[in-house]
Amino acid sequence: MTPKLIGLLALVPMIVLLLLATKQDINSHRISNKIVLVGLVLGIVLNGILPEGWGFNTQIPGAIGWWAAIKGVFIGMAVLLPLYWLRAMGAGDVKLMGMVGAFLGASDVLGAVLATFVVGGVMALLVVLWSKQLAAMLHNVKYILYGSAIKLSVGQAPLMNDLPVSVGKLPYAVAITLGTFSYLIWQRL
Repeated sequence: MTPKLIGLLALVPMIVLLLLATKQDINSHRISNKIVLVGLVLGIVLNGILPEGWGFNTQIPGAIGWWAAIKGVFIGMAVLLPLYWLRAMGAGDVKLMGMVGAFLGASDVLGAVLATFVVGGVMALLVVLWSKQLAAMLHNVKYILYGSAIKLSVGQAPLMNDLPVSVGKLPYAVAITLGTFSYLIWQRL
């Protein structure tokens, strides 16, 4: 087996688990801890036992090592954790990005997070435009900005659950999956 084939095959479990999490998030707005745990273990183990390289989707495909995979988990989760604390995102989404970090490592998970934010923003705009709730969304953005400024000025933490009328919930696993896929494809090009 060639190193490129090994690298691509090592990403298959991540892709399958992301698709399962996406299906589950669309159906129930929840992501199973079992899916995330299996992905975390597989990502870390594959990065620890496969032949060494620069990452599974790089010019020199191969594992990045246990420690780099664990750093990827923590960085993937750390970037999304503030959104969870603000209640703008669910815990399952944070853990799912940690799972992606277990496969991609610290530097590549940042690229996947950036692509996820872009895809998530586009998805949010499309959903708002499709449901004809642009005015309500803009009102919520204004309310969030003003409310956050006031709460911060008196020493309180702003939360996203204080909105007068929600314009809907996005299954963010869709954005994580599409963002990660987009990043992997962009990286290959």
